Amino acid sequence: MSSTAKKEEKPDLKSAALLNPARENLVMPQAPAVEKSILSMMTVNPTDIVSRCITDGMTGEFFYIPAHRILWELFRERYDKGLPLDVTSVAQSLTDRNQLEAVGGHPGLMEVFSYASTTALYSMHFEVLREKYIRRSIILTSTQAAEAAYTSEAEVETLLDQTEQEVLKIRQSTDSGEKWTLKADVAAALENMERMMKSKGEILGLSTGYPLLDMKINGLKAGELFVIAARPSMGKTSFMLNIMEHLALDVKKPVLVFSCEMPSVQLVERLLYARSGVSKQAMLTNQGSINKEEMKRITNAVKELQASRLVIDDTAGISIAELRAKARRVQKDHPDLCCIGIDYLQLMRSHTKQAQNSREREIAEISGGLKSLAKELKLPIVVLAQLNRGPENRPGKNKGVPMMSDLRESGAIEQDADMIGLLYRTAYYAEDDEDRQAVGSRANLALAKNRNGPTGDVPLSFIAELMRFIPREPDADEGEE
Repeated sequence: MSSTAKKEEKPDLKSAALLNPARENLVMPQAPAVEKSILSMMTVNPTDIVSRCITDGMTGEFFYIPAHRILWELFRERYDKGLPLDVTSVAQSLTDRNQLEAVGGHPGLMEVFSYASTTALYSMHFEVLREKYIRRSIILTSTQAAEAAYTSEAEVETLLDQTEQEVLKIRQSTDSGEKWTLKADVAAALENMERMMKSKGEILGLSTGYPLLDMKINGLKAGELFVIAARPSMGKTSFMLNIMEHLALDVKKPVLVFSCEMPSVQLVERLLYARSGVSKQAMLTNQGSINKEEMKRITNAVKELQASRLVIDDTAGISIAELRAKARRVQKDHPDLCCIGIDYLQLMRSHTKQAQNSREREIAEISGGLKSLAKELKLPIVVLAQLNRGPENRPGKNKGVPMMSDLRESGAIEQDADMIGLLYRTAYYAEDDEDRQAVGSRANLALAKNRNGPTGDVPLSFIAELMRFIPREPDADEGEE
């Protein structure tokens, strides 16, 4: 390189216009007169205006002027306690808190109380205040994102997720949604009742492929978190895949599966064996030779799977932040994404500082994050979870039968889940070959929690060579629901 060549200059973070707008003669978006007007309206009619501000989602951050922010917090506090907003009482409260001078003393306070305004202009002024707040939030978020990109040692995926979350928070904090009306809710309730009458017993959510389970939970519904828990080797991955297969190949909807344990190719193999009805063991014992009918079934299964919109991500030890980001992108590509399956919860990670100090805190952040994601994306999430050794330590006929308290780090999972199914196979705990032969392929999904419906057992049979669970009628010794 020539000695006269200029060295590549590194950007100066402190002098960047984005992070220091003052150098470009820029000022933060603000509307001091409108802030004063809104506060003045509150003193004129607190019952109407303060309550409207609260229901419209106003916070202290809506006010750019520190003095106005102090007054808003005090006005809201007094409103909540049913106290008046007269100038004398407010001045005394500010004096008691040593905040009177912070709002400009008595002259500053009188300026707000005497500010000429009419409550008829509330909606217009609130929208101005909201717009300025959003603009400031965008500037702050962009600045923090730029600074983190320069200085943070966190992984890129973590930075992306943090930025996405902060931008989403801006929208959520300023979007109060549609105004609630009893008339609208009554109409929606009547519509649901009409749908139930017309359905003639059919489920309202997505079918799992298991009629009794569908009847108990009324199908998989948007925003719900369904935890399927079991000990190792019970077949929980197969059961989750059976549900995903039904949604992707029979219902023909996009499905996203996160596999933290198995490579994606192994999941695809399981799906092909289960769908075709041709077992892996049969292919091995026949030295790779299969008949024409079996070949036809495999070919059809391959065509079905290739035509489906099944998406598999086999990132090992995926973090909740990375999973959220990937799920959002998949939904952007497939707007009609109907369900997410995750194998399994305890193999996921959370990289927050709090999570690093406590495994229970980490699990709580993951389960809470999955529930929030289900609500955000408006779809059901089916997540597998591991049980502790409790079932194996139970005596007698209860050996192997799981309970909800067997969930590892169960507190947060039990709280966040809408449904919890405990999967177990009786033959796995049989004492000898005779007992094992007696119970055969019997399996059971104990629906231990169902937030919006009944609990109880869902009898199943497990076809081990096909990795498939199928419904079965309960045996006489199992009793009736």
